Amino acid sequence: MDFFKGEILLVDKPLRWTSFDVVNKIKHLLKKIPPPEAGRKLKTGHAGTLDPLATGLLIICTGNMNKQIEQFQNAEKQYTGTFFLGATTPTYDLESEPENFKDISVLTKEKIFECAEKLTGNIMQIPPAHSAMKIEGQRAYKRARKGHEVRLEARPVTIHEFEITNIEMPVVSFRIVCSKGTYIRSIAHDFGQLTGTGAYLASLCRTRIGNYWLKDAWNLETLIAELKNNILTAP
Repeated sequence: MDFFKGEILLVDKPLRWTSFDVVNKIKHLLKKIPPPEAGRKLKTGHAGTLDPLATGLLIICTGNMNKQIEQFQNAEKQYTGTFFLGATTPTYDLESEPENFKDISVLTKEKIFECAEKLTGNIMQIPPAHSAMKIEGQRAYKRARKGHEVRLEARPVTIHEFEITNIEMPVVSFRIVCSKGTYIRSIAHDFGQLTGTGAYLASLCRTRIGNYWLKDAWNLETLIAELKNNILTAP
């Protein structure tokens, strides 16, 4: 593999790792590769952040393949995961404690499918206050954590497919295919508002980016071992 010329590494991001953690780990190992010419640095980056509580496909680009990052970021994404109905959280996921508990006994399966249908297609979505969006040069989540009011504008996104794959109340499993810039946490929040019971994102896995699939990705520990034991020691 020629990391300076450019490689694409598909990685299954582990739970609680940040995307930056994964890139840093790989970058640290690749620094041991001698450059083809003196002074040349190996650039390593990722194409699309995953939240720490999400798992799944992360595309790592090295060398000249970093020029393709924007193309990957613009590609269609697929996710699977679960919503928890009957409560909300400030972060729209389990990064914060559930609150605002409500009775879900009157909620029917028909209503759940109807709400998914309403969130399919071209929609306007407000990103979570606890997101990496910038407000006056500062990340929104930093302002939100300090207790400051965060107001983000609604943005157009496209939900190509929104499939309810299983219902075991209060947990609803889903598969979503969506455009760039879609926050699945916001989908969970909006879904909860439509049901009238509230909801938050309980789990999330990115299974596809464009034509790249999670099933073809490296387990991170296996990739690290491969880099340490084979590639970096090759003559």
